[in-house]
Amino acid sequence: MTDIKPNIRLKKRYRAEVRFKIYCASALAIGMIILLTLISSITISAIPAFTQINISIDVQLEDDDIQTFKENPTDVSWRTIQKKSIYKMFPEITSRSDKRELNKIVSTGAYLEIEKFYNRNRDLIKQTNKIYVPAADDIDLIIKNLTDRDLPENMRTISDKQLSYLDTMIEEDRIKKSFSWRLFSNGDSREPELAGLKGGIVGTLLTMFVTLIISFPVGVLAAVYLEEIAPKNRLTDIIEVNINNLAAVPSIVYGLLGLAIFLNYMNMPRSAPLVGGIVLALMTLPVIIIATRASLASIPPSIREAAYGVGASQMQVITHHVVPLALPGILTGTIIGIARAAGETAPLLMIGMMAFIVDIPTGITDKATVLPAQVYMWANNPERSFEYLTSAAILVLLVILIVINLLAIILRKKYERRW
Repeated sequence: MTDIKPNIRLKKRYRAEVRFKIYCASALAIGMIILLTLISSITISAIPAFTQINISIDVQLEDDDIQTFKENPTDVSWRTIQKKSIYKMFPEITSRSDKRELNKIVSTGAYLEIEKFYNRNRDLIKQTNKIYVPAADDIDLIIKNLTDRDLPENMRTISDKQLSYLDTMIEEDRIKKSFSWRLFSNGDSREPELAGLKGGIVGTLLTMFVTLIISFPVGVLAAVYLEEIAPKNRLTDIIEVNINNLAAVPSIVYGLLGLAIFLNYMNMPRSAPLVGGIVLALMTLPVIIIATRASLASIPPSIREAAYGVGASQMQVITHHVVPLALPGILTGTIIGIARAAGETAPLLMIGMMAFIVDIPTGITDKATVLPAQVYMWANNPERSFEYLTSAAILVLLVILIVINLLAIILRKKYERRW
């Protein structure tokens, strides 16, 4: 009689393998669904921030303004010119309160667009010009149908009079919707319609530049010494354990270190990419050292033995054979560490890079902020328009991180060698 127990056990094993594959595929599918849901929700919320509403006004400079502009353009009262131009569009409005209501339809920084126009077109100074200026954020939301205009007046942020003025402008074809270049050309602002990401993007790139030029050479050289040169003894074991522990230290601890040493003791500039880059470099160093050591350890011993066999010195073996072969892993670890640093907020909070900074930084010692910090500040802003700007900033940050990780993959494929 044939023993059927082995066949039963074999079938159970096959069923267990099938279930395991289903579990793995389900986990992957759930992860992809969560990721797609997150990205799609951020993208949908960010779409309104990538468009802007502009209102055209007819601007005619008076003789006194023309003369002042020719003598010194900075002395021209562009804000007054903006108000007069808007009032001329509605000559029937005479009361001061109604004029204030009318002027609130355009952004408080609308006069800046008039100033830019005449500085670029000095030959048009004597004629009436049609200039597009940004609408106020509440008007922007109404036109984009993000706010219900049918709500009672006491539940809206704009009045019925402002709605009537807006309807008149729409009838006169003075409203234009276009891509929001200000989002990428302006610095931060208290006004949502004027706020941009340029300051955060430039600050992030400057900070990452400082982080890279410090952490990459120091991390790689330290890893090469520990893996290839240093003797294996208790001291190197202690150093290795501490490096592994530093990789798990909360990032805010590095911020406290930067605050205590670089700002309070060394008096380095606060809110500067220089200090932020140094702090993030200290945070990234353990990651780079560990990744580099793993890459060096993965090189087969036969490579070293062959180099020694033809008379190469230890330094020649390291620089000509081991490091070039380990370069893909080194670069991958470095770029992943830099990408992690680019998304950090806590350590930069301690050194003042969470401040409201309007100006675009031009150097590593200028006051600056970074994209994660700008996302945090915008998310806490009460104006509703900042909700969409926050999603747009998150999307831009994700794109930067994806590009950095894509660069790691490309570099790994380019320098990867098989043996």
